[in-house]
Amino acid sequence: MTLFTVIGNPVGHSLSPQIHHMFAQQFGIELRYTRSLSSVARFPRTVSEFFRHGGGGANVTVPFKQAAYALCSTYSPRAQAAAAVNTLQRRANGQLYGDNTDGLGLVTDLQRQLGQLNGAKVLVLGAGGATRGVILPLLQAGVASIIVANRTLSRAQQLLQQLMPYLSHGERQRVAVVALSDVTTQHCHQAIIVNATSAGWHGQSLTLAGVSLRPSIWVYDMNYGATPTPFLQQAEQAGALGRSDGLGMLVEQAAASFALWHPGLTPATEEVLGQLRSVLQG
Repeated sequence: MTLFTVIGNPVGHSLSPQIHHMFAQQFGIELRYTRSLSSVARFPRTVSEFFRHGGGGANVTVPFKQAAYALCSTYSPRAQAAAAVNTLQRRANGQLYGDNTDGLGLVTDLQRQLGQLNGAKVLVLGAGGATRGVILPLLQAGVASIIVANRTLSRAQQLLQQLMPYLSHGERQRVAVVALSDVTTQHCHQAIIVNATSAGWHGQSLTLAGVSLRPSIWVYDMNYGATPTPFLQQAEQAGALGRSDGLGMLVEQAAASFALWHPGLTPATEEVLGQLRSVLQG
């Protein structure tokens, strides 16, 4: 029986074990998927010991995604662009391969709900690691433009500068940055608005005016929970008709990790997503 794990801090409430066990049931595979609590200082040892004892693959959560990147010898292009890894695989030579499936998870979930993203206009709120991880996959999905809006403009500019070496000339032309306070209804008009911050859960409010959410075609929050996130509540109050949380992104990024660890097997995610939603809602 192959062993897999999710490494994080905290990790006690991670849904990854449930997700991967449900995926495995679809193919009649027996696996064991555990939770591994670690610390910044101990993280490299946690990874080393896991694979030394026969681990087949590991998922990594905040705050270890950059540390996981540093442990890898080879990467997927999207992991290189993100400078962060959420999926580890040990190759035959003993070296670690790193992937970042977060952006692919977002894209797949948006496509599930909206159809193809070709020509779409996207406004991403926040300029942290979550945003950096989704820019390249969104561009590869064919979106027409991405605007990154952040409280501090200089941080958004820095993120864009860091991404430039991993983007083609055409892709670079489709990405821009703006201060969050300067976002207008025009930026939001017919746009997919993605909240890549965790501000709402930490007692902070986004300075994006509610009226700006109304003309969007979809409001998406990478966060999720048993009740609508503060950002989605704001979107509902503003009259935004289309909105969803990030539970689907979680399931889809897990499916991409599963497919990496089990070549040729692509899990069906719709039923898994429905079951998790029922669990969250009690």
